[in-house]
Formats: sequence, structure tokens, C-alpha cells
Amino acid sequence: MRITTLFIGLFVFATTMVSAQEISEHALGLRLGDSDGFGAEISYQKSIGRYNRAEFNLGWRDSRAFDAFKLSGLYQWVHQLDGNFNWYYGVGGGLGSVDFEPIPNGADNDGLFVFAAGDIGIEYNFDIPLLLSLDFRPELGILGYDGFDNGFDFDIALGIRYQF
Repeated sequence: MRITTLFIGLFVFATTMVSAQEISEHALGLRLGDSDGFGAEISYQKSIGRYNRAEFNLGWRDSRAFDAFKLSGLYQWVHQLDGNFNWYYGVGGGLGSVDFEPIPNGADNDGLFVFAAGDIGIEYNFDIPLLLSLDFRPELGILGYDGFDNGFDFDIALGIRYQF
């Protein structure tokens, strides 16, 4: 009886350790931060391997000054820190479009933009299907409208995602 209990305890412990080191197959939620004026983004993560994933974000903004959307994609490498804490880094890019409200006698500064992005962050994987993250994403404008071309933006955000 003691041997059976010992083997069951070791199996549960080993299963818990293995699952804590793997990333979720899918995660869907929000990324809340500056995001160059976008505020919130819908965020989806897809596992590519045991320690790699792709992240896709869609942000949009409808305000008095401008209407815009931004789509980004990143490839990330995930490493375990301690227990349920992970850290990650990645590279990627994206595109977007902005439409400013007309200014009398002003230049039309609307248009499409393309950017390159990096990503570094920390996340906590709860025992329930919840993932919280805090990341820093520098973005460099490659081409596009005058307000973004060759521009550099720091994007810091809190991510809240449901894992499935």
C-alpha cells in the first residue's frame, strides 16, 4: 500500500513539473497598455513548440483626433524562471493605418505604416487557465505616414489571457 501511494505521489509530482514547464497550446485575451495611443489590443498566442510561440495582436482606436488600427505578430522564446513564472523574448513586426480628423489649412497626415518590433517580458501561469504578463515592446517605424516613419516607440503593457 505504501509503495502504491509513493508511486502515485511521484507520478502526480512529475506530471505537475512537466506541465509547469510547457506553455499553453492557445491563449486569448487582452493586452492593455500604451501601444502608441491604441490602449487595448486583442491578443492571441499559439504554441509552436515546447518553448516557442507566436503572438498576434489587433488594436484599434476610435477617438476625436484619429481613427486607427494596428496588427502585430511576434515569434517568442519562453523560458521558465521559477515555478509558474516564465520570462520570454521575441521579434516581429506589423502594420497599421491611421486616419486623422481634418485640420483646416493643415497637411493630410493619414496613411499606412509598417514597423519592426522586439519583445521582452515576464508572465505568471496560474494553476487555473489564466496567464498574466507584463512586457516591454520597442517598435521602430520602417515606412509609412510622416508621424510614424523612422519613429521609435516604447510600448509597455499588461496582458490578461485565458489559456485553452
